[in-house]
Amino acid sequence: MSLRECFEKRQLRETRKDPEKALRSLEVAHQKYERGKEALENEFFDFAIISGYTSMFHCARGLLYRDGVQEKSHFCLVLYLRERYSDKIPIRLINSLDNYRVERHEALYGLEFKPSRDGAELLMRDAKELIEIAEKMLRKQGHMGPKSHQKK
Repeated sequence: MSLRECFEKRQLRETRKDPEKALRSLEVAHQKYERGKEALENEFFDFAIISGYTSMFHCARGLLYRDGVQEKSHFCLVLYLRERYSDKIPIRLINSLDNYRVERHEALYGLEFKPSRDGAELLMRDAKELIEIAEKMLRKQGHMGPKSHQKK
């Protein structure tokens, strides 16, 4: 599927730009990241994967809200990032988001999935990096308050 098809099939929809939703999505990204760290520390690797992916998803979703796009498909969200943000977000991070999308699905629904510490740790590092990138991008566009209001 192409990005154009995502819009045609209404998996992505144009809407009004919403800096408040963009900010809220980043707040949720932080919350999910913290939950993922807790899960990792307690060796619940499947929950770390789910929370870490959800953190990355909300970072991406925040960028879409900023652009005036509503997502209805995780796959199309990744396509949107590849086409519109590969000059600002490292392509390896966008590709990782796509891979984690599949892992999250397996962690939730798969019968054979065996999450590992190494995989969960890598995902959490990538989630942290994407949060930092998304914050800088939204701050640059004036969609976030001063840096002092952000969670660490």
